[in-house]
Amino acid sequence: MDFLADCRTRLAFDLVANTWNPVTLWALRDGPRRHGELRRAIGGISAKVLTETVRRLEFDGLVERREGAYALTPLGKTLLEPIEGFGRWAAEHGDDVVAAQTRARPA
Repeated sequence: MDFLADCRTRLAFDLVANTWNPVTLWALRDGPRRHGELRRAIGGISAKVLTETVRRLEFDGLVERREGAYALTPLGKTLLEPIEGFGRWAAEHGDDVVAAQTRARPA
């Protein structure tokens, strides 16, 4: 399979390539949250970056705003399982990646 600029696989990779996209989706897994509440739940994200992130996720059809809060759409909910899979992988292999990065750094 070729990963052309307009292929669906690459589109899916792009959805999770932005650091804050999967984090924001995961933070919404238990239900709608207002901007401030969402920001506190995520931690380390500025208000501006969170606004940009939810707008991008709205554009992609993964998040919607209702009654002043952000919520996952049915499409957004379908990404929770793959995101959870990435989390399991990170828990299992994260130390190996950090070790490899440490070995690769010049002394």
